[in-house]
This record gives sequence, structure tokens and C-alpha cells, in this order.
Amino acid sequence: MTEPTSLPAGAPAAAGAPAGPDLAALLRASARGDEVAFAQLYDATAARVHGLALRVVRDPAQAEEVTQEAFLDVWRTAARFDADRGSALSWLLTVTHRKAVDRVRSAEASSRRDTSYHQQNQPIDHDSTAEAATASMEARRVRGALASLTPVQREAVELAYFGGYTHTEVASMLQLPVGTAKTRIRDGLIRLRDAMGVGQ
Repeated sequence: MTEPTSLPAGAPAAAGAPAGPDLAALLRASARGDEVAFAQLYDATAARVHGLALRVVRDPAQAEEVTQEAFLDVWRTAARFDADRGSALSWLLTVTHRKAVDRVRSAEASSRRDTSYHQQNQPIDHDSTAEAATASMEARRVRGALASLTPVQREAVELAYFGGYTHTEVASMLQLPVGTAKTRIRDGLIRLRDAMGVGQ
């Protein structure tokens, strides 16, 4: 399957694009190599993907690269999308978030390599080491706890907390009443708290 020609990262949806396209259908068509469907998917979601990438990496040039990488990954792996596990937009934003986090980690690793000589000649800050280890363990606990949520709870929580969207925006993206979106987020957070043993 040939890859589509590169699309400008972070571009807004094309003028005159159909309102409310069926993203799941476009993903399925993209999985079959339909470049027109993929272009429509890009037009419908590029602004949100770029916005999420920018919130994570906090650098416009890096965000454009992450957006491009995310859509390339979507093109290559569209067949993995499973509508039973969440919406197409949630899947797309999850791919984007993973790419953005990878980019941040890569930049941090590069920075650590650049300063490693100086760090090796400094006294070990045991408190900082302990804090870093604690943060790493907490991240693993959160990932494990997320896996315990139902698909609809995980989708809503990821959009609200990884995507940084408001309850109203989450409701709009998932085509739900605001009250339902709030309930899913609340129930998901309660389940996360229980899974992590917070307050016990």
C-alpha cells in the first residue's frame, strides 16, 4: 500500500468539508488504502490533533512534526481501529498523545545525554532520585489503573485529562449529552481512585 503524499501538519479543516463526517467509516476506508478518505479524515481532525500535540510538546515546530508522524501512523495502522473499544476520534487522539509523549521523552533523553558529563561530576541528589523513582512508579500505577476502566470510561477520561478537553468538548466529540460525558468521567475517576488504592 503506497503512502499518501505529505499533508501540511496542523492545517485547519478544509473549507467546505462535509459537516460531521463519519470518522470511523473514513478510518475503515483508509485501512483499505483509500487516500481520498484519508484526506477527508485529515481535514476533519488535523486541527484537534495538532492542538493536542502542541499542548504536550509545547513547541509549534515539534507539534507540526508530531502531527505529521501521528497521521502517518494512522495511515499505516488504520486497520487496528476497533469501534467496539472507543470512538475513532479517541483512537486518533490516543495515537497522537503517544507520539507526542515519545517526542518529549526523546527530547529529554537527548538533553540528559548533552549534560551527562556535568551531571556525573555533581553530587548525587538522593532526594531528586527518589522523587523520579516515585514518579515513574506512579505513572505505571496510573497506566495499570486506566486498563481497569470500561472502554467508554477510559475514552472519556483520556480525552478530558490527556487531551485537555472540557466536559462540554468531550461531550461534543463523543456525541453525548454533557451530563452523560460528566458521568463517564466522574465514574472513571472513581474507578481509577479505587484501582490505585487512593485514600486507603
